[in-house]
Amino acid sequence: MNYFSFYGDGKALYCLIFLSSLLSFSSSLARNSNRNFHSILQQHQIQGTVTDGTVPLPGVTIAVKNKSNTAVISDYSGEFTITAAPYDTLVVSFIGFKKALIPVAGKKLLNINLEFDTTTLQEVKINAGYYSVKESERTGSIAKISSNQIEKQPVSNVLATLQGRMAGVDVVQETGVPGGGFSISIRGTNSLRSNGNAPLYVIDGVPYSSDPLSYSQTSTTIPGETSPLNSINPNDIESLEVLKDADATAIYGSRGANGVVLITTKKGKSGKTSFVVTTSTGSGKVTRMLDLMNTQQYIKMRKQAFANDGITKYPSRAYDVNGKWDQTRYTDWQKKLTGGTSEIQSSQLSISGGSEQTHYLISGNYRTESTVFPGSFLYKKAGTHLALDHKSINNKFRLNFSAGYTAQKNELPWTDFTTISRSLAPNAPALYDENGSLNWENNTWQNPLANLEGKNKNTAYDLIANTVLTFELVKGLDFKTSLGFTDLNSDASRTSPSTMYNPVLNYGSEFSSIFLNTIARQSTIMEPQLNWNTSFGASQINMLLGATFQNQRAKTLIQEALGFSSNSLIYDLASASNITVVNNETINYKYQAFYGRFNYTFHNRYILNLTGRR
Repeated sequence: MNYFSFYGDGKALYCLIFLSSLLSFSSSLARNSNRNFHSILQQHQIQGTVTDGTVPLPGVTIAVKNKSNTAVISDYSGEFTITAAPYDTLVVSFIGFKKALIPVAGKKLLNINLEFDTTTLQEVKINAGYYSVKESERTGSIAKISSNQIEKQPVSNVLATLQGRMAGVDVVQETGVPGGGFSISIRGTNSLRSNGNAPLYVIDGVPYSSDPLSYSQTSTTIPGETSPLNSINPNDIESLEVLKDADATAIYGSRGANGVVLITTKKGKSGKTSFVVTTSTGSGKVTRMLDLMNTQQYIKMRKQAFANDGITKYPSRAYDVNGKWDQTRYTDWQKKLTGGTSEIQSSQLSISGGSEQTHYLISGNYRTESTVFPGSFLYKKAGTHLALDHKSINNKFRLNFSAGYTAQKNELPWTDFTTISRSLAPNAPALYDENGSLNWENNTWQNPLANLEGKNKNTAYDLIANTVLTFELVKGLDFKTSLGFTDLNSDASRTSPSTMYNPVLNYGSEFSSIFLNTIARQSTIMEPQLNWNTSFGASQINMLLGATFQNQRAKTLIQEALGFSSNSLIYDLASASNITVVNNETINYKYQAFYGRFNYTFHNRYILNLTGRR
């Protein structure tokens, strides 16, 4: 039997070494070849141009799909250069256009045409007053906030929703007291008069007077005055636009010199009837107090002040240092007079729905808010909003109706406890004596809570209604008429009964007094207009011609009555011994003007816009 073996003479070892070397060389060659192949593909340069079909598009983003750090931007001529493999796909995107996926397919030169996307920013509409304009085509400076931004803010005045949200629009809250006013300036101060910088407010096409409702002696919002815009419920607002520059405000003429604030309320939508109930509860506190001196520091400061003046015997009325008041007593008056907790409650119910031709919305709201001051005082507001839209089956006739009614009642104190809390000496007497009565500390001070014996009452009822009728005369030509009506009535009073004075003075009701302020405003407005739209080729023309006829009547009566036979008759002026008419005026304002707009757009890029009013 013969046996064959590889072990003989070391032949097996030589064979294994040779096979290993051969396999190692082949594997290395394959890796290098594959690496060089991919390397060649990655260096493939592609050039191209992006247009909208006619005009080059600069700023377009081009990237390789599923690969990071490959994006490039087209230049001013719409041209670009990018590195990609022949089998890659390019992703081309630009605001206002549909995203495009372009296969390279081995090409080195690509001409890409993007299509307009009507669902993006190109079709976002901005309310410019008498017309609407696409965001991408507006020529004036217009800022906008919508309902989803407004609803997130738990505020009672619509102007509070603008704070910090618009460039060039400065909104300042005059007081933290509920029902207080706001001052607003658009792109700086235009007048030396403090009341000459307010913008024009337009609610659903109806100009709304921004003159304050209260008189300084009857205002419940020290140091500001009651704002009429408190009657507008922020939750009823669909959008709020501010026209800031001359181009945007020119169509309102001189009335828009300080800017224009356009407020559009919510409308109904087609579909099943929907019920929405919204309730909220909150609280408020003064989160930051001034760092004032304690009693020891205060007494030291006061004595040093007298020493600086060379006074060694303290005056008889310097009760805080002459020994009349306890010099070891300490009261944090800021916490005592402004350290309470205000409670805020708000509720709203809305019902909406309709068909394709008719939409409706009905809503009601109620809000109460207390204060951080001593006592139980409330600011109450209730209102309702109605919107009805209808169009004919052939869409030639359209009707839009909206109305809002609001009632407000404000009983907050006239006294400014904030200023008082910062000026009282820390060793001032206690507010109440041991019997629970107001403490007068032997006639050495005026108890700040004595002011609460006087009552403040401020009521306001406000109605805003508007109807817009639109009829299509021929294709592209519409005739529209806007009819608006506002009615506002406000009654404010502040009493100063004899019970608010130190009993030692022995004042009777003959020293009692009352301030009364009555305001009544009514306005009507009618604005017919023609609107013509047409297009040919790459051109679009929009023309608007209209007129404004407005009539406003404002009556103001401010009275002061003194000397009553009884404090229980303090609201009966016939019981007063002395009546003074501080102001009694009636202002009739009539306004007539014609306005127009011409807008020409070429290729959705070049725009000529002319507006004016006379």
